[in-house]
Amino acid sequence: MHLSSVLRGRLDGVSDVWRGDHPWAAFYDFMVEHERVGRTLWQAGARSDIRLLYTAAAEIGRVPDGGRVLDVPCGGGVALRGLRPGQDVRYVAADIAPAMLERTLGAAARRGVRDLVEAVEADVERLPFADASFDLVVSFTGLHCFPRPEAAIVEMARVLRPGGVLSGSALLNDTGVLYEPLRIAGRLGGLLGPSGTRVELAHWLAAAGFPDASIRTSGALVYFRGTRA
Repeated sequence: MHLSSVLRGRLDGVSDVWRGDHPWAAFYDFMVEHERVGRTLWQAGARSDIRLLYTAAAEIGRVPDGGRVLDVPCGGGVALRGLRPGQDVRYVAADIAPAMLERTLGAAARRGVRDLVEAVEADVERLPFADASFDLVVSFTGLHCFPRPEAAIVEMARVLRPGGVLSGSALLNDTGVLYEPLRIAGRLGGLLGPSGTRVELAHWLAAAGFPDASIRTSGALVYFRGTRA
């Protein structure tokens, strides 16, 4: 069978892979939570600066009192590092996998923010939330896992209030041939969806209501941030 046919089959089943507790998720959590080791591994594998993830997550701690944050997919709760104990916000951790939600709640307890976190099992294309109900939506290293990334952006924009912020990161398809083996391996393993290019990402964001979104490349990864018009 041709490689492209194999990859297409893997793309079609990517959501099913992430419904379970894949070993990669635990390894990813380990890298993020152990900064010294994580920086080395992140640099070696993706030639990216993991500190950009920490900086992006820190925006959660600056959400005004009474605000609402959506983290999708929450994975093992790595973005919780931005949440402050006692912060007056509602933090909704959403993921398609019950195991990831349990892991997030465990991380929240260890960080002393369990009382602020609500776990919701949800598909990013059909979020069970009202329009304009969040002040900040974060989606770190998640967009490339979705079968339809453009549809995911549209749905995340829907639940974000005007003036709210969408922030995230993704492994895109045009960050260099150096990372093509990484992308192929991820798709053969059923971990990566079709993803997109930086031009496509900019188009998706603009069409969803983020005309001035910033896109920053760091090795194989791209960080994006936009304010909903």
